[in-house]
Amino acid sequence: PAISDGIAYFGGCDETFHGIRVSDGTEVVSLSAGAYTAASSAIKNGRAFFGTFDNEVIGLDLTTHELLWRYEHPQRHFPFYSSALNVDGTVVIGGRDRMVHGISEETGEALWTFMTRARVDSSPVAADGRVYIGSGDGRLYVLDLDSGEKLWEFDTGAPLSASPAIADGKIVIGSQDGVLYCFG
Repeated sequence: PAISDGIAYFGGCDETFHGIRVSDGTEVVSLSAGAYTAASSAIKNGRAFFGTFDNEVIGLDLTTHELLWRYEHPQRHFPFYSSALNVDGTVVIGGRDRMVHGISEETGEALWTFMTRARVDSSPVAADGRVYIGSGDGRLYVLDLDSGEKLWEFDTGAPLSASPAIADGKIVIGSQDGVLYCFG
């Protein structure tokens, strides 16, 4: 779950987006997501953003409990397994359509997409205007946050479904063949 203001937010196989108050376990949010959700949402400024297995990314207002928008790529209709990231007004999420999507936090419209060679179940992280994300094609990609353009890639030779982590100026990610990579 993602936790904000003492509430744990999460989706699941019941096609519902839940908010549970951590202090006493009381459900304070229960909203239809329209499909099941396999990953964590991004919570920022009273809003939640997450992908579903019905090929959509959803933006919700956690104060009014209203749907802000639904995003679906116009041609490629595949589920989202990656957790979302919201940074500088851009919601970034990987899709099983082999794409990384940059979506406007305000409008839900595509700002950019980046095509990889396999599905993207890895969840993105960002630092200094760059997005870091793995792909099932075995590559760690570094993308420009504003344009989605590839700045760098590294081929590990094995699928990357794990999510990268950033600490002390280094990027760490594990591959499916059991190797842990650290870039600095």
